[in-house]
This record gives sequence, C-alpha cells and structure tokens, in this order.
Amino acid sequence: MTEWFGTNRRLLLRLLGTILAIALIFLLLREGGWNEVWNALRQISLTRILLGLLLVIISRLCVSARWYILLRSGNVKISFWRSTALTFTGLFANNFLPTTIGGDVVRLAGAMQLGYDRAVCLASIAADRLIGALGMLFTLPLGLIPALHNLGHGAVQAMAFSALVGRYNRFVRRTLGTFSIWLKQPGAMLAALGCTWGHMLCTFLTLYILIEGLGRHVDFWLIAGLWSLSYFVTLVPISINGYGVQELSLTFLFSTIAGLSTAVSLTVAVVIRALYISVSVIGAFYLPGITAAMDTHDGVENS
Repeated sequence: MTEWFGTNRRLLLRLLGTILAIALIFLLLREGGWNEVWNALRQISLTRILLGLLLVIISRLCVSARWYILLRSGNVKISFWRSTALTFTGLFANNFLPTTIGGDVVRLAGAMQLGYDRAVCLASIAADRLIGALGMLFTLPLGLIPALHNLGHGAVQAMAFSALVGRYNRFVRRTLGTFSIWLKQPGAMLAALGCTWGHMLCTFLTLYILIEGLGRHVDFWLIAGLWSLSYFVTLVPISINGYGVQELSLTFLFSTIAGLSTAVSLTVAVVIRALYISVSVIGAFYLPGITAAMDTHDGVENS
C-alpha cells in the first residue's frame, strides 16, 4: 500500500487539488446564486457561442501549425494533416483521459508509432510548450501590473510572483538544451512564436465576445493580461489538467481586477472551458485515421 501511494502520490495530490478546486467553484455558485449564473448563460446568444467555437478551432489550428513548423524544421517529414491529427488527439486525451500522462505523451507515442524520430519529436514537444509559455509572457505584464496594484504589494503577492518566475526559469533551463536544433533556425522559432500569437489572439477575442455578450465591457488588453496571468497560475501542478484551478483563477481575476460580478466571471470561465472541451472532441474523429496509419506502419516494418 505504501509503495502504491509513493508511486501514485503526484496523481493523488493533483486529484485532491482538482476536487478541492471544483468544490470551491460549487461554493461560489451557491453563494453567488445558481439563478444568476443561469441567467448570465442565457444572455449569451447562439451566434456568439458559434463565433467563439470557430475562434477556438482556429486557435487550435494555430497550435497545430506551431508544432508542425517545429517538426518540419527538425527534418521530420510529417504532413500538416498528420500533425493536426496528433495535436487534436492529444487535446482529446487531455480533456477526456485526465491522467498524469496527458496529451503530450499521446502525441509523442503517436508520432513514434508512425515512424518519426523519437528524439526530435520529444524535443519538439518541449519546444512547443516553451514557445507557448514565451508567447504568454508578452501579455503577462498587462495582467500582472493591475493585479499587483489592486491586490497590494504585500509579502504574499511578492512570494507568489517569485515562485511563479522561479518555476518558469527552472522550466527554461531544463528544456533549453533539448531544442538546440531550433536555436540555429531563428526563422522557424519566429514562425512558431507567430502561431502562438495567433492562438492567443483567438483566445482573447473569444473572451471579449463572451463578456460583451453578457452586457459587460472589459478592455481587450486587460483581458489578454488576465488570461495570461491565469495561464501561468494553471501551470502550477496542483490539479489534473488545470481543472477547477483555471476556472477559479479566472473568476477571481475578472471579478477582482476587471470589476465583473462573480456570476458573470464564473460564467465566462465555464463557457470557455466548455468550448475548449467541445473542440477537443475532434480528436476522437482523428483516432481511427491515426490508428490505421500506425497499423500500416507496423505492417510495413514486420513484412
């Protein structure tokens, strides 16, 4: 029993964090009023939901294009369709198979089964993650500065920010040596960063459209900053795939910094999570094609 707990300690802690975060969300719903949240949901028109869904799809295609660029520049002869299929399959695994494995391992396993170079694929996934975080750093000050101004400059905020920066610095140092391939190809790095910015723009626009649909207004750049701040908070491994933590952090930031009500903030957080989950279902449709390609590759190797 002790050995099992030691092996699964991280998963259990993340599961506990997820349950606690979701419990806090239900507490917010009870205090804020279920009716208020339901009424807020009803204010968002179907047109805005569909437009948000389209923007999320485009953002995910940008993420797929980012990984495709990194793979191709690493001499991995993969098609854009196949990299997109693997990306959406990974997203599907993230949302519907929430374990410590995650979508990155699914992407890597699929790429290896399809015969692509393991070392380059592994490095490309690390680079993909890092470039995603790097893109968010550009808009982080837009949320961090008003957050520090509104919440004060006390020791708690300073320690939290220090821990966040320290974690990111450790991440950079740990992964920087894994993608020397792309450091020699600044064009590919810039193109991948451009895809990140495309993904970010679509995400920020989705939030803006949802908030406007609720009859509220928040400056676009403040939305960008608060989402980026929430993104880095979600990187802290205290829940499974950020479930609950993202919703709580967005609700707190939008209600405290942007001046939205708790009900409206929570509604926006839940709706954008629902949009991301809905889009990731596309990965289920790619699974048969990926599986068939894997079987074909295995058959060629065994013949």
